[in-house]
Amino acid sequence: MGEVVQVAAPWVLLAALLLGMAALGVAALDGALAARATGRPASVGAQHPLVETARLLRQRRRTTVAADTLLRHVAVGGFAVAPLLMVAVVPLGEWVLADASVGVVWFNAVDVLVWVLVWLAGWGPNAAWSLTGGYRFLAQTMAYELPLMFALTAPAVAAGSLRVGDVAAGQQELPYVVWMPVAFLVYCAGVLAFSVRGPLSPAGGPAISGGVLAELSGVDRLLVLAGRAGLLVAGAAFAVPLFLGGGSGPLLPGWLWVLVKTALLIAALVVVRRRLPDVRPERFLALGWTVLLPAALLQLLVVSVVVVVRS
Repeated sequence: MGEVVQVAAPWVLLAALLLGMAALGVAALDGALAARATGRPASVGAQHPLVETARLLRQRRRTTVAADTLLRHVAVGGFAVAPLLMVAVVPLGEWVLADASVGVVWFNAVDVLVWVLVWLAGWGPNAAWSLTGGYRFLAQTMAYELPLMFALTAPAVAAGSLRVGDVAAGQQELPYVVWMPVAFLVYCAGVLAFSVRGPLSPAGGPAISGGVLAELSGVDRLLVLAGRAGLLVAGAAFAVPLFLGGGSGPLLPGWLWVLVKTALLIAALVVVRRRLPDVRPERFLALGWTVLLPAALLQLLVVSVVVVVRS
């Protein structure tokens, strides 16, 4: 069993602070890479998130005719809360906010909740481009969700538990990424997808005038953008106990290893995302169903055979 201790509720504030700082780091790194790509100093791009935050805090909220204000507020608030719900089951060394016996399922459930949030963000304004972006995202979700689900299942099968602490404890000798590389790569693709980055970024991209982001402004837009960065952080953090051995490592304490591994994976995902082209919905569907899903199933089969042979 993974020896982790569930901390008191006030520690949620520290978790939210760490998550917010990491999301700001994602935006700063993304801005620095974007600036370098256009020949500007990286330092200018790194400052862009702070400048954009100040601008959005001063900006008035845009209103549209016959908008569903309640659903829009649910979507905006959901983007701020969903990343925190994900990291609640991630052990930080020996501490965890919620030591759930079905932590892997919990993470997957919150990931599916993101479907709803993106669609509501598109539906709420009652505008053509935002609605198109919402439906475009829904049309692609099954192409990444089923492969992601089976990628999550592989470490749970190997550990014989859905508890995240047990999955991390099962990697004391060898991290699962070493013998589950396909599941790890499929999982990372899923993280880029549910954070509306990488191949699924067209749902909020310039090709459809901003998509679900088209009618968002002011604090609403700020919270959604911060939530997207937070989802990337949460996905990277969950990969640490799932594939990267959790807090195991030499010299450093467990909680620090978790932070270091998370930071390195975040940086890798941000860099890779900028090198991946946006994929049209029908092409991403073909990729998901013909490549990602069979690969994830094959990896799960290999893991299951290994577990049976060992037992």
